[in-house]
Amino acid sequence: MQKLLYDLYSSKMYGVCLRYAENAEDANDVMQEGFIKVYRSLPKFRAEGSFEGWIRRIFVNTSIEHYRKKTKKYNITEVQENTIEDNELSALDSLATKDILNIINELSPGYKQVFNLHVVEGYSHKEIADILGITEGTSKSQLARAKGVLKKIIETRTSIKSDE
Repeated sequence: MQKLLYDLYSSKMYGVCLRYAENAEDANDVMQEGFIKVYRSLPKFRAEGSFEGWIRRIFVNTSIEHYRKKTKKYNITEVQENTIEDNELSALDSLATKDILNIINELSPGYKQVFNLHVVEGYSHKEIADILGITEGTSKSQLARAKGVLKKIIETRTSIKSDE
């Protein structure tokens, strides 16, 4: 049973781990820890949603726990929502997945977590606030700032490529 679960979900869950980890070694550690939690929690699965979604949530939570153990909490200051522009990242459409992951990995840990939780995983700002122990406003400002940083990185790389 364990091998079957691993074979079915390891590649997708490794992708989740990579989005939150600082490097491949950390992603491997989180993946191992995540599968152990999945195996131990199987009796708790209530079949109220998709099995893959349930596993993904375990891996996201395991990734965040791993991050918290590894680093100090950053002091995130609250910024009023109306002072932050929310820029679209339409340039992402033209980038390869590997390029996108590399760019996201350049974000500060706080920005990266909020960006991944909201944009990739689909969590609401309220859920993110509960998971990370921050306010909804902080989650929104972190997301807006992350998008701004990503936009600058993409614009810089795009202009460098067009100059070559």
